[in-house]
Amino acid sequence: MSVLVAAERSRGHGAGRSVLRPWLPRKVAPYLFVLPFVAMFVAFSVYPMLFTLRLSFTDWRGSGAAQWVGWDNYAYLLGNEMFWGSLGNSAMLWLMIVPVQVVVGLLVAVLLNNAKLRMRSFYRIAFLVPFVTPLVAVAQIWVVVFDQNYGAVNGLLNLVGLPDVGWLTTSEFAKPTLALLFLWKTTGFIVIILLSGLQSIDASVYEAASIDGASRSRQLRSITVPLARRTLMFSVVLQTLAVFQMFAEPFVVTDGGPYNSTTTAGLHLYEHITRGDLGTGAANSFLLVIVVMGLSLVFVRLLRTED
Repeated sequence: MSVLVAAERSRGHGAGRSVLRPWLPRKVAPYLFVLPFVAMFVAFSVYPMLFTLRLSFTDWRGSGAAQWVGWDNYAYLLGNEMFWGSLGNSAMLWLMIVPVQVVVGLLVAVLLNNAKLRMRSFYRIAFLVPFVTPLVAVAQIWVVVFDQNYGAVNGLLNLVGLPDVGWLTTSEFAKPTLALLFLWKTTGFIVIILLSGLQSIDASVYEAASIDGASRSRQLRSITVPLARRTLMFSVVLQTLAVFQMFAEPFVVTDGGPYNSTTTAGLHLYEHITRGDLGTGAANSFLLVIVVMGLSLVFVRLLRTED
């Protein structure tokens, strides 16, 4: 009898533990797992963003008390020719970079996606090497290669009897030279992104199109582009953000010149910070965020895939 009572008691205690003991971890464990990320996100993203938003309505030079000025910083920027000029320069660079990059990147990705291509892994790595090369080092090389007096590019032009060109010293050529640097540096990354999108397309779709007599160009227009539209949309949005944030390239290569023709939106924002005008710089950053978000929404709307 005592054995049965002991067994019953032990079974009861076990049942109680199976119901009560797991309850607390199941409720708390998910929050404990995400707590480090939430804490870092709030500390390094949410708080700086809110602080910058508040700072954009003040006049603050980095020390002392910030003076509340309301919308004055935004009004000043919206009436400033340099602000609109920097946006115009970024828009012109976008037109020189993103359409070319998407078209060339897609064509290269289609070639690399061919299963019959030899040394595909080598080509993928080769296209990615410029992207992982330090930007400042590449920019310094660009300065030397395109120098008007002793640059290699003008040296080649002189060999065929052509005169020197002020690649970095004239407003006519400074933007294309800067755009060429950005294209060389980042197109390989876009190729890898588009290649990943192409590899998600079922090969049987192309086999069926080939049986129906569709040419390679027809398959590209009717199959590849529509099915890779989401990846194309992501690439356009990603490069729009990169172009409008462009800073290191014009800072190292042209310093915004000549005559502010390469002063991008990112470089113009930096100039406010160097002058210690942090309130106006914060307002500039939020206006830039609004512009980039608006452009991104437009591209998402134009390139979205119908479900």
